[in-house]
Amino acid sequence: MAFLRNAASLGLALALWGGTLAGPASAEAAAEAAKEKAAPAECRGADMLAELAITDPETHKRVLEKGALLENSEALLWKIEKQGTAPSHLFGTIHLSDSRVTKIAPKVTEALFTSKTLALEVADLSDAALGAAMATSADLLVYADGQTLEQKLEKVEFERVKAVVEKAGIPGDVAKLLKPWLVSTLLAISDCERRQIDAGAPVVDMRLGEHAKEKGIPVVGLETIELQLAALASVPDDEQLQMLKVGLKYADRTSDLLETLLQLYLKRQMGAAMPFQIALAEKLGVPASAFDGFQKALLVDRNASMAKKAAPLLEQGQAFIAVGALHLPGRTGLVALLREAGYIVTPVE
Repeated sequence: MAFLRNAASLGLALALWGGTLAGPASAEAAAEAAKEKAAPAECRGADMLAELAITDPETHKRVLEKGALLENSEALLWKIEKQGTAPSHLFGTIHLSDSRVTKIAPKVTEALFTSKTLALEVADLSDAALGAAMATSADLLVYADGQTLEQKLEKVEFERVKAVVEKAGIPGDVAKLLKPWLVSTLLAISDCERRQIDAGAPVVDMRLGEHAKEKGIPVVGLETIELQLAALASVPDDEQLQMLKVGLKYADRTSDLLETLLQLYLKRQMGAAMPFQIALAEKLGVPASAFDGFQKALLVDRNASMAKKAAPLLEQGQAFIAVGALHLPGRTGLVALLREAGYIVTPVE
């Protein structure tokens, strides 16, 4: 989701938010952040799925087989057609700033430049917009009923949580108040990616938005940041905790996890993304059911909402819909939903 692109900004937004949260991060943390911001590096990591091919061939095979079974996962760019309406396009993005994906492919650019409207998950991806959304959604971000994250985790786990939030610029004494999903979001962004974003590097969605504005193409949003926050917070608390515990176990491999996701994206194997995440969790004894709420709230329900919001744009014709690639495949994915709505949806690239 577009919101995840702004995970690196959560520290600033939380530090500025009033209420129960503490003041700004330490001067030392600020100085370190400024130092990192001044020298961004191209992010790279190890492909963990490729590692599995060597260390656990059976799991590697199972992940790829499950991915291949997911309908409509073979392409990122799709053409949407309906008699009497000018063709539109659907494109699956990845919310990363890596140059391997921000250099938009010619076919994608061509489809965008022949469009009358660009629809992203969220039209305004600025830090100001995120801060404003969080300021009105405090109950989704922190515990306000006497519960604390510290109570729900083992001591070693909570100490790691504190390290994670402090690195993001959030005061350590705030960590106990944060909802598990929020910490998981911080864990999903590597230090390198955070530096890139702090330095202003655009992710794929933002790059598309820049291209559209250069050509005078209006940019609209299918969602708001508030809706994305609500979706994340709606995952049952016990599942949030289980997913956080998995994330903490792999906290030192965030760059590798992002590289793995990026490789699946480049290879048009996004159907394997969730099976891979679930396989990692199962290795730690966390069942696949721990991801049920996440998949329903973040994919199934949001896919239906996006399809509904996209309908008027598609009826007008020449729309370019760009959303996270995981929203496209599967029986409840956007490709299937648009076909159910009467459109002919065919893969382009």
